[in-house]
Amino acid sequence: MNEIEKPKDRGHLRQVLGKEYFILKRRYHWLFTDRTYAKTTTNEGHEHSVFYHKSLVLRPLKDVDMYLQENKRTNLSIAIKHLHEIEIKPNEHFSLWKLVGRPTKRKGYLEGLVLKSGAIDRDIGGGLCQLGNLLFWIFAHSPLTITERYRHGFDVFPDVNRKVPFGAGATLSYNYIDLQVKNETKYSFVIKLWLDKTHLNGELFSNTKIKESYKVVERNHQIKQQSWGGYSRHNQIVKITNTGETETASIIVENHAIMMYNPFLQNKEE
Repeated sequence: MNEIEKPKDRGHLRQVLGKEYFILKRRYHWLFTDRTYAKTTTNEGHEHSVFYHKSLVLRPLKDVDMYLQENKRTNLSIAIKHLHEIEIKPNEHFSLWKLVGRPTKRKGYLEGLVLKSGAIDRDIGGGLCQLGNLLFWIFAHSPLTITERYRHGFDVFPDVNRKVPFGAGATLSYNYIDLQVKNETKYSFVIKLWLDKTHLNGELFSNTKIKESYKVVERNHQIKQQSWGGYSRHNQIVKITNTGETETASIIVENHAIMMYNPFLQNKEE
């Protein structure tokens, strides 16, 4: 595994200007790309469930005000309205941010939890990374090809009650830190998203029964002490496709993150 450089402190102005530059760059790409992006919705013709997953919304975190978690629920409810029942046709690309748009106060988004340079912070629209994590896990268990996905460069929270492997998710930041997939199959898919009292739910459906089955596992996990004194965490997320006759494994993503807690403390729920 590669060495990880010690994090560099960057000025606030540089961070803001850099972010706006990359936002404009992505908008330019959207305007002039030859890609076809999914944008239509349907509630008919997709009766075959491919994969279902849910994640707890109000999850108490150490040193994090619960009102940020409540606000996250509001932010999620607004965002999923733009994604619910979106159809991903053959050769189409799905872009989360192209569908959701920029989260702003005017649209009803509230202040929520975000991570900046490994530290907990607050910003409008915070908490939407839970949506990215859920969709990544669902898409990873499907024939869809994940073409764009990002991961936090920091591992902030220990593995208390973790339901999926470390790094099996996708961080989000409008609009250049996106989650995108491409439908390279001859089938059509629809994603359905909803909130209940406790969980964010998502299910992917197809217009044809998918013969293959999928399993996603972690491999080559390790923790390393870096030359500058900190610890880093590394692994690979592997997709195993079973056709009923053969089984193949392919690496979806590799994760390299700086740990923001002592890796040798026993994980105990407080």
